[in-house]
Amino acid sequence: MKYILITLLLLTELACAQTIPSAEFQIKTALLAAPEESKEKAMVYGYSPKGDFIVLRKGDNELVCLADDPATAGINVSCYHKSLEPFMARGRELKKDGKTFQEVFEIREAEVKSGKLKMNTAPATLVVFTADKYDETTGQVTNGYSRSVIYIPYATPESTGLPAKPGAPGMPWIMNPGTHRAHIMIDPPKK
Repeated sequence: MKYILITLLLLTELACAQTIPSAEFQIKTALLAAPEESKEKAMVYGYSPKGDFIVLRKGDNELVCLADDPATAGINVSCYHKSLEPFMARGRELKKDGKTFQEVFEIREAEVKSGKLKMNTAPATLVVFTADKYDETTGQVTNGYSRSVIYIPYATPESTGLPAKPGAPGMPWIMNPGTHRAHIMIDPPKK
């Protein structure tokens, strides 16, 4: 029985290793969310062959990019300003601990208000790129879509002049107004 369990564990590790794309592929896809002028020096997080979340490439500019989670279908990558890293890292930590979206929101809100979690004070951008699939050999993206977010903690419709919900396709609006997570959403119309 002991040998069967060890064999199953080894096979599971081997299967996991085969489902994690190469670091080069992860970096290439993560950078789909980056502005052209920032790609070369952006920091990129991704996954080790064992599935651990790691730094794939150190960066030396303002941008942090996240590779696609190989456990989910399609491609979902993002890049954000480095001032958002404490906020993003805390969110990843809380999710890893099994917290729900609402729990993560409430914990970070309390930590920002108490000063335990430092939040950016100037506007900071996040770009999310999604696609049904990405062909590594051709670079072809199927149904690619980018949306942008500009974090402005505690901003409101009154302080920005933006509505609290989209008024028309592609129109900017403010989400989570009045909270640590207040951000301007810019969702271009999908083709």
